[in-house]
Amino acid sequence: MLTETGRVIAVEPGALWVETIRRSSCGSCSAAKGCGHGILNRMTDGHRNLLKVSSSAFPEGRFKVDDDVSIAIPEHVIVGSSFVVYIVPLLCTLLMAGIFAGLLPAASDLDTLLGAVVGFGLGTGLVRLHAWARRNDSRLHPRLLGPAHS
Repeated sequence: MLTETGRVIAVEPGALWVETIRRSSCGSCSAAKGCGHGILNRMTDGHRNLLKVSSSAFPEGRFKVDDDVSIAIPEHVIVGSSFVVYIVPLLCTLLMAGIFAGLLPAASDLDTLLGAVVGFGLGTGLVRLHAWARRNDSRLHPRLLGPAHS
């Protein structure tokens, strides 16, 4: 489980809205100044994320606004989601570029590019469909571990 600490910003019956702050780990990396990932992290470091977390495992009223809590996300969710988000659009892009290049007589580079764009759109649409279909799967949602320990 990957754990994170957040602050409760709203309480609903059976759920909490938790705000987490993205922190970059690039400060400990020797290549941080020349790395594209490091540059993106510096641009968005401190970005606030909102998560809705079920609080049904705890008594009603246990958490209040401004309480610090620990949440967890299973590793398999991160790995599986990363695979879907990155690989599906990439494979669709390559597949459609190949189809457009191979099926069109005298296909030009522009036709192949058009196929790649269509494939990328198809791939991102499949990712959205996948996310929508699994939006209520509680195994994929963050879990509330309890109060944060300082």
